[in-house]
Amino acid sequence: MGRQFFVGGNFKMNGTIKSITDIVHHLNSAPLDPKTEVVIAPPGLFLLLVREHLKSEIEVCSQNVFDKPNGAFTGEISAEQLKDSKVGWALCGHSERRVVLKEQDDFVASKTKAALDGGLGVILCCGETLEQRESNKTIEVVTTQLKAIAEKTKDWTKIVIAYEPVWAIGTGKVATTQQAQEVHAAIRKWLTEEVSKEAAEATRIIYGGSVSEKNCKELAKEGDIDGFLVGGASLKPAFVDIINAQQ
Repeated sequence: MGRQFFVGGNFKMNGTIKSITDIVHHLNSAPLDPKTEVVIAPPGLFLLLVREHLKSEIEVCSQNVFDKPNGAFTGEISAEQLKDSKVGWALCGHSERRVVLKEQDDFVASKTKAALDGGLGVILCCGETLEQRESNKTIEVVTTQLKAIAEKTKDWTKIVIAYEPVWAIGTGKVATTQQAQEVHAAIRKWLTEEVSKEAAEATRIIYGGSVSEKNCKELAKEGDIDGFLVGGASLKPAFVDIINAQQ
């Protein structure tokens, strides 16, 4: 069996009770490709609201998870709390947290391991800056980020890798289908060599970075692009078109 197409929606720090409820109602009533796994990540404040009202076929993802169990960690959220709230996924390593909040590779790896150990699936983000791409360091940067994960866990069955070139996030710039496919293929090669052939064949590698209803179908045709992590477009009705990119 081939890898199941996967589309995640990262709402980031956007939305109100009304606007997110409207999105949930739209997704509940929209005709979604049943062959695509769909996961949405609202702001933490709205996780329970979304899980309560969203149809069960769509999973809910936290935008963050801490690397320690419950305890004296003000403002954080644990894998146990997410699992208890029927939130089945966590987002780790997004470039906005790496850049703005200075999250280092080792911390991202610790958070990923905590999420996996707690029974969650992980959308693991990796990607390079424009300066790194122009210096031909894309593969080096991405595989270094992934290596930190491999040093803490050998089980990749619940990890979805999201390749998100930093220069394409929220900028309107999109990696060409060739650029995206080249990096996805390199990630799969790295998985083969550093994890296992089985992990390389089974792990879904999705693309993120200004994905829209206009470019999703072309990107979805590439052999190593197994779906998308969508930012701004996940707040719009056109998110449904991206979910249905393979139809």
